Amino acid sequence: MRKSMAFKILIACMLVVHFVNTDIHAQAPNKVVSGIEWANTTFDFGKIPQGKPVVAEFQFKNPSMIPLIVYAVKPSCGCTVAEYTKEPIQPQKTGIIKVTFDAKDSGYFQKSVTVDTNAGEGIETLVIKGEVISS
Repeated sequence: MRKSMAFKILIACMLVVHFVNTDIHAQAPNKVVSGIEWANTTFDFGKIPQGKPVVAEFQFKNPSMIPLIVYAVKPSCGCTVAEYTKEPIQPQKTGIIKVTFDAKDSGYFQKSVTVDTNAGEGIETLVIKGEVISS
């Protein structure tokens, strides 16, 4: 009786694992993958004055034959704000991400911005850095 119950539990677990894996793999081929080429992924402001926001622009191109979609652009802190092209970027066209840094504290800084797209690379990280000089 115990062997029969253990066997039934084992079969039930195997079925659950099978259907979970089948569902995950069934969704994967439907994902449309594009491409992305960055002009640069790091921007060095050098020395900037304290209290004056500065803007970095990151230009990118869609080298694929599928529209590139930017799902989200997330700065690493509240001192950084990002604006980006919301419409799908058509094949061979370009888009831009503007990152504004509000330099409130003096000293060296390095901030990151994550970019989530339908490109095969997945999530990319952009970096801004520099030194804020007291006014």
